[in-house]
Amino acid sequence: MTSTHRISRSIRRNRGAAVVALAAATALLAGCSSDSGKSGGNPLTDDNKASGDTVVVGSNNFPESTLIADIYGEALKSRGIKVTYKPNIGSRETTYGLLKNGSISVLPEYNGALLAYLDPKAKPTTADATTTAIEAKLDSKLTLLKAAAAQSKDSVTVNAATANKYHLTEKSTIADLKDIDKELVLGASPEFQTRQQGLVGLKSVYGLDFKSFRALDAGGPLTQAALKKDAVQAGDIFTTDPTISKEKFVVLQDPKNLFGFENVQPLVYKSALPQKGVDALNAVSAKLDTATLLDLDTQVQAQNKDPLDVAKAWLKSAGLS
Repeated sequence: MTSTHRISRSIRRNRGAAVVALAAATALLAGCSSDSGKSGGNPLTDDNKASGDTVVVGSNNFPESTLIADIYGEALKSRGIKVTYKPNIGSRETTYGLLKNGSISVLPEYNGALLAYLDPKAKPTTADATTTAIEAKLDSKLTLLKAAAAQSKDSVTVNAATANKYHLTEKSTIADLKDIDKELVLGASPEFQTRQQGLVGLKSVYGLDFKSFRALDAGGPLTQAALKKDAVQAGDIFTTDPTISKEKFVVLQDPKNLFGFENVQPLVYKSALPQKGVDALNAVSAKLDTATLLDLDTQVQAQNKDPLDVAKAWLKSAGLS
């Protein structure tokens, strides 16, 4: 395990330190968010690229992505593949470019969100159609492996106080915010402001124009804390987040399918992954469903277990290591 990975894990195991670290990351991203979604720089230099038969497994800057990256990396190790981890790199606006130039070899992706990034106008009606549409837009050096049944979607989630005030329930929809949107502050990651699966789509698809937007993090502790304290009344929380039930948040239904299909799917730099690695990651996808992902997320985010330990235990239980 690299020193970078050890440091990152120690931060994630300390909830207070995680908030500080994420606050700093959020401030940095906020400074870059107005640049049409472009990265503010490459956090991986050429010296950090994989050499020889080493595979670099990266993750975006939220806990579930890091957990899945650990699952991928340990599955690859079980096939005798050398692995280096680069966790918590940043948002898709950064990591996609790093995949294209070979700085990272494997990244956990969510097919609907990736498609929205590559083609905001695409409106696939099935998970298979989503993958097909991605492949038509994907850089030629990259490929998608098999999608898992597990889905973790972005959502518009309101806190308990807001749900009670406006009589919102689990059957309520995003459209039900139409007459109260100007009374609500929405919190999410900085890049949520410019994404179709974000403020752009919420306005064009549902006609929503919130009172204001607060740049926080990608469904992480900053957004969760702001919802709990009512600093924001609505936030982008991933649907597999255990905080939803714990804090009695209400996830609003998405009848117009703005957030689409969000199957977990490995995105790979083709030349960096041997066939035995492809087979290993496809085997992971075959076993990973939504209920399993929620359980693993709960262990990491609610029970404060190290994601690497959780990944290893699940792979062993699933017969994948």
